[in-house]
Amino acid sequence: MKTIQWYPGHMEKAKKRIRAKLRLADIVFEMLDARAPASTMNPAMDDVLQYKPRLLLLNKADLADDEKTEAWLERFENEDIPALAINVLTGRPAERLIQKSRDVLKEKIVRRKEKGMKEVPVRAMVIGIPNVGKSQLINNMAGKNKTKTGARPGVTRHQTYIRAGKDFELLDNPGILWPRFTSKKTALNLGLIGSIKDDLLPLDDIALYGIDFMMRVYPKSLLSRYRLDELPKHPFDTLEAIARKRGFLLKGGMADHDRAIRVFLHDFRHGAFGRLTLDDPYDV
Repeated sequence: MKTIQWYPGHMEKAKKRIRAKLRLADIVFEMLDARAPASTMNPAMDDVLQYKPRLLLLNKADLADDEKTEAWLERFENEDIPALAINVLTGRPAERLIQKSRDVLKEKIVRRKEKGMKEVPVRAMVIGIPNVGKSQLINNMAGKNKTKTGARPGVTRHQTYIRAGKDFELLDNPGILWPRFTSKKTALNLGLIGSIKDDLLPLDDIALYGIDFMMRVYPKSLLSRYRLDELPKHPFDTLEAIARKRGFLLKGGMADHDRAIRVFLHDFRHGAFGRLTLDDPYDV
């Protein structure tokens, strides 16, 4: 399998800008994909953020396995890491997010009141890897399309402060990956959920990895989606079966694997298999 890496120059610049603006923020919202909380948590941010209060937001919770999301939240709570499961596309997380943020910042808010300082909006810096919904969160809370969004990684390129009502000021940031993936599984998971541009990926390897995962963990969803009678033993044979069931054939009756790969990845990324979670909270 080819090595999966994506670390363009604007990401290193974004890290430097985060360091420069961090002192202006009261709290950091680190957005994760609820389908892969461990894989989408950027280890390079620990050194950048240091002791700044942080709130983990498990976005796209509507696409994730409910039981595993609850288990992830329980694990974070046991480790004293504030976290919320949200869905910024169809949900309205603002009230819960504001309350949780004030809980995290309770001591700071009390100190400001004791000093007689007036209440000011909470300044939150929003970070996360590409395509986890950072700009969508800000648009949701601000009530307008104030930031550029898109269902592909690498849309946001600049830092922008956005006023979200009287309670919040939010700072959007470009998605930042880390320089080198030490885990092949992490790299594959990021490719599978669409956090790395497809033109940089070995899509055949990504799809076969995803099919193997579905065969092991959510086989009924795979059978149902493609109306297969049974699952073969090998992921490649399953890909072949998907192509033939959908009528993806080349001249001479050969299966069009490339088309089947594109369809599988689209289905996986857009919730066609129902709720699923790649990262098991008990195994990570």
